[in-house]
Amino acid sequence: MAETKIENRKTKIGGAPIPPSSSIRDFTDLVAWKLGGELRRKAYELTRKFPAEEKHVLAAQLRRAAISVTANLAEGYGRYSYQENMQFCRHARGSAYEVRHHLTTALDAGHISKSDWQQTEELAKRVILVLNGYIRATRQRQKQANKH
Repeated sequence: MAETKIENRKTKIGGAPIPPSSSIRDFTDLVAWKLGGELRRKAYELTRKFPAEEKHVLAAQLRRAAISVTANLAEGYGRYSYQENMQFCRHARGSAYEVRHHLTTALDAGHISKSDWQQTEELAKRVILVLNGYIRATRQRQKQANKH
């Protein structure tokens, strides 16, 4: 079974199409941040069901990684340069990959169902795709700004 490469621009992952937003006034307006928030809430929901011995281990790591997605987007948005913003977006993307790893570990350990894993895995992949688009768009804005 071939796995879909997340970096491919033509990849289709579940969910409604994401409309372009022309009125970004705050990091909370970013589609990537909103999707990251969904991922964070789902991580908290899933980890509430983990056994007590995982409370300070896998559950904590999964929660921290999910929190890091939105936190890095917020911090990057608050930076002054395009380059810094993109770097924080890359950190957020890395955290989304970390969430995927922890979800797989939780599935392997029997802490989450295959259904919960699939649903959350698809959401994490969608976050990554949107982050890739945001990074590309920011790079384009940087190139345009450098022309002037």
